[in-house]
Amino acid sequence: MKLIVTGGLGFIGSHYINEVIQDKSKKIYSFDFENYASNQDQLKKFKKFKNFFHKKINICNFNSLRKNFDIIKPDIVINFAAETHVDNSILFSKRFVDSNIIGTFNLLECSRLFLKKKKNHKFKYIQISTDEVYGDLKINDKKKFSENSNFLPSSPYSASKASSDLLVKAWYRTYKLPTIITHSGNNFGPFQNQEKLIPKTIINILKGKKIPIYGKGNQIRNWIFVKDNVSAIQQIISKGVIGQSYNIGGKNELSNIDLVKCICLLVSDINKKNSKKYLGLIKLVKDRAGHDVKYSLNNNKIKKLGWIEKKNFKQGLLETINWYMDKFNDF
Repeated sequence: MKLIVTGGLGFIGSHYINEVIQDKSKKIYSFDFENYASNQDQLKKFKKFKNFFHKKINICNFNSLRKNFDIIKPDIVINFAAETHVDNSILFSKRFVDSNIIGTFNLLECSRLFLKKKKNHKFKYIQISTDEVYGDLKINDKKKFSENSNFLPSSPYSASKASSDLLVKAWYRTYKLPTIITHSGNNFGPFQNQEKLIPKTIINILKGKKIPIYGKGNQIRNWIFVKDNVSAIQQIISKGVIGQSYNIGGKNELSNIDLVKCICLLVSDINKKNSKKYLGLIKLVKDRAGHDVKYSLNNNKIKKLGWIEKKNFKQGLLETINWYMDKFNDF
């Protein structure tokens, strides 16, 4: 089986490859533009496997993609490639339109043209998306977003992901391209780029730097350990229904301020130091424009495929903290 994995050196994409690379029946073709968020350490590890192949490709380059589709003749395409940082989307929105919308269009068209030339009944296109496409909830709202919830994105990032999801839905309905979409909560774990909240908090603690939190920090997020997200994606590829979408959410919903305080307490336990030292690093800053208040996902549909969230939130957080402490142990 041949898999094209776009964004193969990114956070979730590299964790996915790490899980499937041991299966020698799979040939994995990683496409990655190799920008600031790409993990070169993961690439070095993957290159040791004979069933792994990497190409430096920008998914915005249609001709390059088309050529490689014709050469590889993939059975599955999994699109992890995306610009994902909301702050950056506010400052550099065109990057997000190019990568997330034009890039997805190119992948869909390459898939369609490839199947038109060479029939492959095993073929699947998997679009990796986000819960942010649904918009947000009020702080005390008990509602959870389901796969049938309307899209109401708030940021340029979430708007670009919602747009790409709509393209995927259109290519399924119009061209009968066999597609599936995933919408996951906030992923965390080792190897995540330092711009994200959890790694930034850990690293700032280790450096003794202030930990900036937007507004009052009462924004609530749904957190899922990245390996649990990967196992859900594997289950969807294996058992998911073509043309459907699946929410992938964890059991863990907490505010940003409570999350940061939890990390401070866990690091103080590990270092045997007074937690007040780390809690004193927290600094509330001006809120982000259009900041979503609360995300909450109903994941009953993915559970019906047999998926189970395995990693306890505290265990996942400890594993993540220890990984960053080992990597940044010079501080």
